[in-house]
Amino acid sequence: MSTSTVLDRPRDGRAAGPAGSAARTARRKALLHWIAVHSLAVAAALFFVLPFVFVLLTSLMSDAQALTRDLTPNTWHPENYVKVFETPGFLTWWRNSLLYAGLGTLLVVVSSVPVAYALAKFRFRGRHLSLLLVVATMMLPPQVVLIPMYLFWAKQMDLSGTLWPLLIPMAFGDAFAIFLLRQFLLTIPDEYIEAARIDGCGELRTLLRIVLPMAKPGIAAVALFQFFYCWNDYFGPQIYASENPAAWTLSYGLESFKGAHHTDWNLTMAATVLVMAPVILVFFFAQKAFVEGVTLTGVKG
Repeated sequence: MSTSTVLDRPRDGRAAGPAGSAARTARRKALLHWIAVHSLAVAAALFFVLPFVFVLLTSLMSDAQALTRDLTPNTWHPENYVKVFETPGFLTWWRNSLLYAGLGTLLVVVSSVPVAYALAKFRFRGRHLSLLLVVATMMLPPQVVLIPMYLFWAKQMDLSGTLWPLLIPMAFGDAFAIFLLRQFLLTIPDEYIEAARIDGCGELRTLLRIVLPMAKPGIAAVALFQFFYCWNDYFGPQIYASENPAAWTLSYGLESFKGAHHTDWNLTMAATVLVMAPVILVFFFAQKAFVEGVTLTGVKG
C-alpha cells in the first residue's frame, strides 16, 4: 500500500468529499425536523393542558386565594371536593348524568349497529336512497324540530320534567352513529360474511359472531362519541328537565351550582373538575380503540 493512499484517507473514519458532506447535511436536517415537530407537539399539548391545570390548581385553593395572581395554592384544600359533594342535589345530578350517558350510549349502539350492517352488507332496492336519508337527517338542525317534539313529549306523552324524551329516541338509532358504523363495516371483507353464510349462519348470528368482534374499534368510537355527547349535553336537559331539579344532569346542574357559589370560585372549579373527570378517564382507558376506529372509518366509500 502506497504512502499517498494512506495519507488520502480521512483520519476520523468518515466518508470524505461531497458524499460525506451530503450525509452530514441530511443528518442535520433530520435532527432539525425532529426538533421542530416535537416542539410543535409540546406547544400544542401545553395549549390544551394548561387550562385544565389552572382549573385543577384553583379548585385546591382557599376562597381568598382563588383567581388572584398566585398560580399555585399557598395551602392545599382538598376538602373543597367534599363540600361540592355535600351540596344538595349534586349526587342526584351525578346519578342522572350516569344514567343518561350510560343508557343513551347503550341504546344508540344497540339500535344503530343492525341498521349500519344492513346498509353496508345487504344489497336491496333503495339502499342508496336510505343512506341518503340518513345523511340528510344529520344536516337537519335540532332547533327546526324543537317545538313539535316538545309539544309531543310534554303535552301528548306528559314526560316533561324527566330525561325520557331524550332517551327514548335513542332506541331508534342515531344518524351519525349509523353513518360512522356503516363506513367502518365497509372495511370488513365480504368473504368472512359469505363464509359464515355458507356454514349455515343466519344474518343475526353472522352479525353477532363474525361482524361485531371485527367491528369493536368502530363500535368503541361510536360509543365514546355518544357518551361524550350525552355527558356534556346542556340543551336537552334544559328543555325537558329544567322544571324538575331531581332530573337535572351535571351539565345543567353546574350552571345552578355556579349561580349559588358565584363568589366561591374554588368550589366552582372543584365542581368543574368533577364534571370533567369521568370523560377524561373514559377517553384515557379507551383511546386506543377510539383512535383506531376513527382512523379506519372512511377507508372505503
